Amino acid sequence: MSAQPDHAPVTTYAPAPGAPAELLAQLRADRRADRWVPAFEREWAAALEESRRTFPLAGLYEVIQDWQGRIAHAPAVDAFIASGYDDSDFIDIAELRGQRR
Repeated sequence: MSAQPDHAPVTTYAPAPGAPAELLAQLRADRRADRWVPAFEREWAAALEESRRTFPLAGLYEVIQDWQGRIAHAPAVDAFIASGYDDSDFIDIAELRGQRR
């Protein structure tokens, strides 16, 4: 018998140590910087405080991953808005993910 698991464990997303600084630089360079930088800083500060109290880094990783996704998808969102499509029947992504803020 082997002591090895019979399945591959799920690897947790762990950003590079410099990821928050790189992300903040990208946000500051974006045309939405006046809205995005303060929002990122608020979310980062809240996740950092939570991490200090409870020790897990998952909240910090989630903030980075969420904002990396926002930056990556911003061109598609811009194209959608520029196309004139009606988005009045949208679903809030926070509701889909079960996060109520």
